[in-house]
Amino acid sequence: MADLNIAKNPPNFAVLPFYATGALAFFVLCLLIFLSPDSLVVHYFNPHLLAIVHTAALGWGTMIIFGAAHQMVPVICEQDLFSPKMAAFSWYTLTAGILLLAWSFWNMRTGWVMISGGSLIVLSAAMYVINVLGTSRIYKRCDIEKLFLVTSGTWFLFTTIAGLLLATNLAFPFFEKNHLDILKLHAHAGLVGWFLQLITGVSSKLVPMFLLGKSSKERFLKYAYLLQNLGLLLFLFDGYFFGITSRIIIYTAIVFIGALFWLLYLYDAYEQRIRKKIEIQMKHTFVSVICLIFGFVAIPFVYFLGGRQWAVLYGMFLLMGWVTGIVLGKTFKTLPFIVWNAHYKNLSGKIKVPMPKQLYNEGLIKWQFMFYILAVFISSAGIIAQNVPLVRIAGGTWLLVAVMYIYNVIKILMHKTIIPQ
Repeated sequence: MADLNIAKNPPNFAVLPFYATGALAFFVLCLLIFLSPDSLVVHYFNPHLLAIVHTAALGWGTMIIFGAAHQMVPVICEQDLFSPKMAAFSWYTLTAGILLLAWSFWNMRTGWVMISGGSLIVLSAAMYVINVLGTSRIYKRCDIEKLFLVTSGTWFLFTTIAGLLLATNLAFPFFEKNHLDILKLHAHAGLVGWFLQLITGVSSKLVPMFLLGKSSKERFLKYAYLLQNLGLLLFLFDGYFFGITSRIIIYTAIVFIGALFWLLYLYDAYEQRIRKKIEIQMKHTFVSVICLIFGFVAIPFVYFLGGRQWAVLYGMFLLMGWVTGIVLGKTFKTLPFIVWNAHYKNLSGKIKVPMPKQLYNEGLIKWQFMFYILAVFISSAGIIAQNVPLVRIAGGTWLLVAVMYIYNVIKILMHKTIIPQ
């Protein structure tokens, strides 16, 4: 972590609330799965599953990503965060929007409450994009990592606007196209445009830093950027004007190759690493990548077999396997340093101070990792078998993961400065 430009760190009020809220949302997400396991064995367009998916994508994944991004974008761009106050305000709008949206979906209350929730999330996305653009100053220097950050933010804004239109359409129908087809386009704009490209850009900077390895094959990232965006644009254009057809396999292949170029870049950094011991946080990342690959593999099953379990399995691999795995690991590579920096930045080198990893229970991370793998496995088995009791067991396992995660997050956030006598 020594390579981080700590002089550019934003104030904690622009970062820490996202981590605290995201941890709570993860617990709520796992509780909803435990309480409504039957929602994972029916058609994906059902009220409870819509609430679960949006809690996972927005309350859990996006909430943590906002906090991490407000911390890491200044580091990657070597500029102060454009507007910490705007970042802090986006927490209020994002949190309120998620609460309204999740409640509306769970109870299937279409109308102004759902539309208001969607509007607040669009406002959050707009503020995030403004902050990233202002911080990156990409108009002065266009690095590939900056390009991923700006493009992913733009896709997130597009995704939230599409979601707002879908919420409006439920109450006041105006789409000439099939609502479920538009929903698929909305979902993939978020998965590929927002999550995949944001994670590609940030991990391309952080993973080599954490491994103490550097790849010289930056062209792989350029190929990844072009192919991920090309595949997504073709899918959205074709899907909107001509419907979802078997050509989706071609577009999936294009995006998959783009993802492979990103993974090849990370593998090269791994091969060049100085730090030979792989920390448990990085193991979370490796397992999450396997879940991402399984997600791609599931797409032909979704299209050609058409069983409802394959669509749900696909979403589970991406949201609970891939995104969750990334967040579970990276939280304990970023949050401890953020809190440590606030307590010990001016004391380091003068007196003996704790290391960032001493701010949390490292042994509990190992149990978290094992139960995370177990939860993914049981969830997959339960969804494929359409077995409600097995899905409930998976929900209980996810709850254990959430409790361990929240404990460590609270332990870090509640840390008090320790000054040896």
